[in-house]
Amino acid sequence: MKVVALVGASGTGKSYRAIGVAYEKNIGYIIDDGLLIKKNKIIAGKSAKRQDTSIAAVKTALFTHDDHRQEVIDIIKSENPKGILILGTSKRMVDKIANHLELHSIDEYVYIEEISTEEERKLAKKQRHELGKHVIPVPTFEIKKDFSGYFIDPLKILRKRENHHLHISEKSIVRPTYSYMGKYTISDKVIFDLVHYALKKIKEVHKVFAVDIRNSPNGTVIHIDVCAIYGVSLKELALKIQNQVKKEVEYMTALNIMSVNVLIKKIIISSKIEKNI
Repeated sequence: MKVVALVGASGTGKSYRAIGVAYEKNIGYIIDDGLLIKKNKIIAGKSAKRQDTSIAAVKTALFTHDDHRQEVIDIIKSENPKGILILGTSKRMVDKIANHLELHSIDEYVYIEEISTEEERKLAKKQRHELGKHVIPVPTFEIKKDFSGYFIDPLKILRKRENHHLHISEKSIVRPTYSYMGKYTISDKVIFDLVHYALKKIKEVHKVFAVDIRNSPNGTVIHIDVCAIYGVSLKELALKIQNQVKKEVEYMTALNIMSVNVLIKKIIISSKIEKNI
C-alpha cells in the first residue's frame, strides 16, 4: 500500500486540494479530519468538524478514541486499498495518524506550498478565519445528514487534465460548531414560519390547520394538516406541498429534512370561499 501525506497549516486549503492530489497520485482513498473517504463516499469514521470544541476536533482527527480508530482500521483492512492520502497540519500529525491506523511509514510527503500559491493560501486562510468555513472533500449529499442544521454549501471544481479530459469533483463547505463564530440554533418557530411561507405559494391550499416539527440528531420531520380546494388531484397536491416545504426549509436553514408528512383533513369548494369573502 502506498501512503502519501498532504501537509499544510490549518486553513491553507488542504481539503480543497485533496481530491486533485489523490487523482494525480492515482489514489482512491483519503483520510481527512477523522473520516475515511473512498472516492466521493464516506465509508468510515466521524468528522472532527462535528465536535463541540477544537480540542475534541484534534483528538478526533488523530483517531485517539479506541472505537473510532478500530472502525477505520477494520475498514482499511477489508478494503485493502492500493494507496491512501493522509491530510494533516504537520509531518508529526500525519505520522501519528499513520501509526494510530496501523499503516506503514509514509512513502511521500506533499506540502501545500508545493501545489498552491501564496495568494491562494491567503484566500483559504481568510475563508477559514474570517468566515469560519471548512471544506470536506465529499459531495454535499454525503454529509447532509451528519451536518443537519450547519451551514452547508456545495462546491464543484472543474479541472482540465493533460489528456484534455474534464475532471469534475464536488466538495462541501461547512461552518463547524466549534468555529470562533460560536454556536447557533434554529427554533421551531422559524421552521413553522417557513412552512407557512412555503404553503402560501401553493394556491390549491386553502388553510393550514397544524404544523408539527420533530427534531432528531439526523434531521427534522415535519407533519402538516391542511385544507385543500376542491377540484385538484390530492396526490399531486400532497407531493407539491412536500417538495415546496422541503425546498424552502432546507434552503433557508440547512436542516436535513428527512420527511414531510401531509394530511389533507378537509376539502372546500371554491364557491364557498367566494361567499366567505
